[in-house]
Amino acid sequence: MAEPGPGEGGPGPGDKEEAAPAPKKRRLAAGERYVPPPRKLSAGVSFGAVHFAETSYYFEGGLRKVRPYYFDFRTYCKGRWVGRSLLHVFSTEFRAQPLDYYRAAARAGRLRLNEEPVRDLEIVLKNNDFLRNTVHRHEPPVTAQPIQILVEDDEVVVVDKPSSLPVHPCGRFRHNTVIFILGKEHDLKELHTIHRLDRMTSGVLMFAKTAEVSKRIDEQVRERQLEKEYVCRVVGEFPEHEVVCEEPILVVSYKVGVCRVDPKGKFCKTIFQRLSYNGKTSVVKCLPRTGRTHQIRVHLQYLGHPIVNDPIYNMEAWGPDRGKGGKIDKTDEELLKALVEEHRSKQSLDILGLLEEDLNSSAENKDSGNSGDCTKSAQADPINENSCPAKDTKDPERDAKDCERNDIVACPLNSDASLETLEKNKELGSCENQDGQTGEKRSDEKDPLCVECKITRRDPSPKELVMYLHALRYKGAEFEYCSKMPEWAMEDWEE
Repeated sequence: MAEPGPGEGGPGPGDKEEAAPAPKKRRLAAGERYVPPPRKLSAGVSFGAVHFAETSYYFEGGLRKVRPYYFDFRTYCKGRWVGRSLLHVFSTEFRAQPLDYYRAAARAGRLRLNEEPVRDLEIVLKNNDFLRNTVHRHEPPVTAQPIQILVEDDEVVVVDKPSSLPVHPCGRFRHNTVIFILGKEHDLKELHTIHRLDRMTSGVLMFAKTAEVSKRIDEQVRERQLEKEYVCRVVGEFPEHEVVCEEPILVVSYKVGVCRVDPKGKFCKTIFQRLSYNGKTSVVKCLPRTGRTHQIRVHLQYLGHPIVNDPIYNMEAWGPDRGKGGKIDKTDEELLKALVEEHRSKQSLDILGLLEEDLNSSAENKDSGNSGDCTKSAQADPINENSCPAKDTKDPERDAKDCERNDIVACPLNSDASLETLEKNKELGSCENQDGQTGEKRSDEKDPLCVECKITRRDPSPKELVMYLHALRYKGAEFEYCSKMPEWAMEDWEE
C-alpha cells in the first residue's frame, strides 16, 4: 500500500517461516478469485545483511543522510476493507498520494495483490488478501555526530546516543536509526532493546545481546529497580530547592507526538534539582520515577521552565505562558493545528517527523498512530497479529504501543493505515531500469513516480537537531553506566 504511516521491521534473512500443510483448494465458482491462506510467520524477527544493504549513508553539512531507496510495504487486508475496492481504500484511507499516483504505480507493477500485479484498482478485496506496495523512500537527515560506544561485553552494548536519532525504525526513519547504524557500521546485530530514548533526547542507551539478559534487566525495569538520571537546560531561574512534580500526563496525539498535563492522564512523578544558573537559563538534574512519554519535558513545561530548545513544549502555539501550570486555552485540535502551523512556517516539520503528505492523509484515521519518537509501551507481536487478516484493533493507544520491547517492529505513523513491513523483497520487478539495474544500484537516482524526488526541502541545521535533554546515568542492581556531561550543560556554557 502507501507510505503515509508505515511501521518498520521484518524477518531477517536467517528467520524461517513455519511450514504448514498445504490446505486443500476449494472449487471456485465461475469468476471467483482465489485467495491463498495467510502465511504463519516466525515471531523471532531481526535485521540482517539484506536489510542493511538496501542503501548507504553519506555526510553533508554536519548531517548524516540516507540515499533514497526502493522499499516494500506489506499488509494483510484489514477487516473494514473486505468488500471494498482497492480504489475506494486508496481514496479514503491513503490520501497522502493522489489517485493518479496509485494508478501509475499499478501500471508500473508496483502494486501487488497476493504477489500478483494489480491490473485493475476496481478489484474487490477479500479476507486474507495480501497487499504489497513498492515505493521510492526518502529518510530525513539526522546529526552526523557519531554514536559513541561506552561499554560492550558479552551481555550488553551501551552507547551514548546523539540527539535526532530514533532508537529503531519508526515513522519515516529506518537506516537513520541507532539499530541500523550499529548493525551497519559496528557489526552489532541481534540487539534487544531494554529501554528507549525519544528521538531528540541524547545520552545513555542500553541494549542486551541476548534474550535472557534482556529479560533479566526488563524485570528490574518493571520492578522500578532501574534508576535514571537526566540533565537538561531550561528557560529561566529554576528554584534552588528540590522540586517534585506529580502531575498526570495524557497523550494528545500519537501522530504528532504531543502530551500534556491532564487529570485524566496517567500518574507520573519527576524529581528536579537545579545544578547551575547563568542568569538566563538553568541546568537541572531530573530523576523520573515513572516512565511516561515525554514525562520530563511535560513536567518542566508545567513548572514554567521548559527545555530551552524543545521543539514541542517550548513553542508559541501553547499560548503566552507556553503551557505553564497546564494553562493552554485551546482545544487539543486547535493546539495540534497551531503546533503544526508554527513548524510549517519555519519549514521544520521534519523535526516533528512529519511531512505535508502525512498531514493530508485520511481524516477518517484519528491520531492512533505514532510520532517519530514512538510512544513507549508494549503489545502483542504486531507481525503475528498482522498475519491474521480482518482483525482490527479498536484501542488506538494499543495500536501505537510496540516500540519499547519489540526490537525491530516499529510504530506506524497512522495505525489504521499501517503497512506492517515483512521481508525486504530482493526482486523489484518493474522497478528495474531497462538495463536491468535494481533499485539498490539506482537508489540515488530520481524516480518518475516519486513525489519526494520532485521536492527540494530545506535541510535542518545541526543545531536544530540538538535538544538540551540528556540521559546521563542508568543504574540497576548489578550495573551503572554514565556518559560525559554534554557541553551545553557546563556551568560556564553560553549560547
